[in-house]
Amino acid sequence: MQTKANTLLASLLSNQTESIRDPLWKDIHLSRQLKRVFGVPCVQKLGRIKQLGPTFHLYPGAVHTRLDHSLGVYYVSSQILVGLLKQDKHSKTVTPFTEEGMQTFLCASLLHDIGHFPYAHSLKELPLKEHEQIAGDLVEGDEILRRAIIEAGLSPARVAAIIDENRPNQDKEIKLYRRLLSGTLDPDKLDYLNRDAFFCGVPYGMQDVSYITDKLVVAEEKIALLEQALGSVEHLLFSKYLMYRNVYWHKTTRSATAMIKKAVLLSLSNQSLRPEQLYTLDDEQFSHLGQKQSPLFGMVRDNQLYPCRYEKPFGQDSPKESRLLDLGARTRFEEELSGRLGVPPHHLIIDIPEPISFESEIPILTEEGSLSSFSQLDQIFSHDIGRVFTKSLRKFRIFTHPSIRTEDLEAVLES
Repeated sequence: MQTKANTLLASLLSNQTESIRDPLWKDIHLSRQLKRVFGVPCVQKLGRIKQLGPTFHLYPGAVHTRLDHSLGVYYVSSQILVGLLKQDKHSKTVTPFTEEGMQTFLCASLLHDIGHFPYAHSLKELPLKEHEQIAGDLVEGDEILRRAIIEAGLSPARVAAIIDENRPNQDKEIKLYRRLLSGTLDPDKLDYLNRDAFFCGVPYGMQDVSYITDKLVVAEEKIALLEQALGSVEHLLFSKYLMYRNVYWHKTTRSATAMIKKAVLLSLSNQSLRPEQLYTLDDEQFSHLGQKQSPLFGMVRDNQLYPCRYEKPFGQDSPKESRLLDLGARTRFEEELSGRLGVPPHHLIIDIPEPISFESEIPILTEEGSLSSFSQLDQIFSHDIGRVFTKSLRKFRIFTHPSIRTEDLEAVLES
């Protein structure tokens, strides 16, 4: 087992002859073939899409891009593979890696976000394709990208299968890479928490990535963490909470994203915009198209954001509020309120953040050599704490045009 691990490790490192400088991780090494994949036009488009969308209105340094992040996910994925191969002696089963499989995983990590278009995460409620599906379609359908992947000695279908979990797959190695790319301690999360905190200038998201990647193992065909690194999961979950509170779900960010979502929804509803028009756009193209559709786009561009006129904790158990989780019901209620206030529909927006989980399902390999769950071993982070975090973050907010007074809105809500 160790001979195989050493051979795979030597092969992995010897291929990484090229480097790209990154402000977060410094020199990122990759193979000549994957550097060519990185240079393909549909990948480079990510350099024209801000990772955090309008958050730079709140934190001016947050102008990093999805291309930066994609390169960072590749880097963390590479470190995870190195860590797993070094820890192979702890596994109860032979790590099912192959040279081709590892390169396929690294390629998928580099390309995992190519299906992203501006505000994609904020538009999840709308009838649009998931970015993972778009990414899989590009991997197999974009001829330049497909040819670059094949020239790297890899299968586009296998790369797409790692990125898009809805694609049929029975390969155990591919299934393992899927769990690596989308899990509690996945490279996506380990990069974006660190990167977003770095560029926003806040300390909340920083993780001890090298320590985490050194303590991951494969046990019983599962990705597990050694028990001595239990605190790393706690740190990540607390960091996630703080980043959502101070960055991702800050009311300034929520106002901007709510305005864009409202504009896109209205444009889709009146059929002046088709979903397919959004999927290939970068930020500039998205803004240009949007300003033809709604004045909300120009307001967000110019940082003329709607103020929050009403805010309360979201009442998940309240029938009146929980029914507004349905986008159609929420839109009808917005129209009702707008009508009673005598203002256009786009002058009032109800914002309810999507559910967020603070539960960790990562298996823990105990010092005795058995697998246990994080929730069974951790003394601090219980399901109750996760619910408290979620409840404190989810706010029912109403953003309005500045011309609408708070007292007028409250009067309509109470009537």
